[in-house]
Amino acid sequence: MKKTMLFLILGLTFLQVKAQWKDVSESFGLKTESIKLFEWQGNYNDSAFRAYYVKINTKDKQVTINTDTTLYRRLTPMQFYNRLQSPTVVVNASFFEFKNNTNLNVIVKDGKVVAYNLNSMLNKGKDTFTYTHVLASAIGMKKNGFLKNNNELDVAYTFTDSSMKNVYYQSTPLAPFKDSIAKLNLNHPRLQNLAPWKVSWAVGGGPVLIRDKQISISNEQERKFTGKAILDRHPRTAMGYTKDGDLIILAIQGRMKGIAVGATLGETASLLLNLGCIEGLNLDGGGSSCLLVNGKETIKPSDPTGERPVPAILYVNQ
Repeated sequence: MKKTMLFLILGLTFLQVKAQWKDVSESFGLKTESIKLFEWQGNYNDSAFRAYYVKINTKDKQVTINTDTTLYRRLTPMQFYNRLQSPTVVVNASFFEFKNNTNLNVIVKDGKVVAYNLNSMLNKGKDTFTYTHVLASAIGMKKNGFLKNNNELDVAYTFTDSSMKNVYYQSTPLAPFKDSIAKLNLNHPRLQNLAPWKVSWAVGGGPVLIRDKQISISNEQERKFTGKAILDRHPRTAMGYTKDGDLIILAIQGRMKGIAVGATLGETASLLLNLGCIEGLNLDGGGSSCLLVNGKETIKPSDPTGERPVPAILYVNQ
């Protein structure tokens, strides 16, 4: 699997990638240096490509970041934008299921857990009545970040339980394991390394794409995509952060032949790395990928009907 991950890191050098990005902040009404928007429109690895990323200076105390979610219903990013009274940035976040319109990943809002991970998955076939357990990744801001060094963004592998106040985490991926327990608790021997993850906001997704300043795609551990799906090009949403504490939000347009084909997970990871991310992860993509800046769409959503309703978003204000 490691060799597969390495061969996914294709193409352009750091300088070539950097040259592709154009500052379009002014066109989207961004007037300060703390929130900047960049566009790439052209080609990437010999394919039509279009993407945007927002660079957010989390050290600026005028910048606020938080999440919003719904209960048993979904809203388009524009509807979230309107109900939150026009935040500067709105981006889709966690994976979700359509039946009950609920998140499948952790969401923390104002320091409180408002959505939970799907940590246990029922197996099928000969493994019926057994469960595979995973730790899903998330990105968040530690509560005491501004008291220390204004740079406490973190990507972690997380465990949640609706009966617990805190999210629990570890910094390294957990090998998935199988047993007959439908619902894990912290007493399970495989979870002994977990500690409380005290964050003011967090959004979950997966898999992790960047860890320790290197491309390290933990799809095998997080079980987000099956088979060779990580090699397919699709619209993508991803987040990461730099050593200086800048939050990077990347949105890649896709499924539009001749205009924007999208990106593989490896290509997405390579882009985050070239943008200076020391940690980063994939979030829900495909038709869910959407990034609004001052209420204006950046990438064009791939669904024919436009923006897909989602149950959770991350937003930024200044």
